[in-house]
Amino acid sequence: MATRQQRQIVETPTEARQAEPGPSVLALLVVSTGLAVLILGVIWFAFFRT
Repeated sequence: MATRQQRQIVETPTEARQAEPGPSVLALLVVSTGLAVLILGVIWFAFFRT
């Protein structure tokens, strides 16, 4: 548990590393994956379509 010492929050290294990915992380993953698929699709249509 985080404690306060002289107006500073003191945490162990394990406590400091624990983070919860919020919805913004999921949105970033979905948008970046969709953009990568779109770009690869455009490249495929431009160069490899017969």
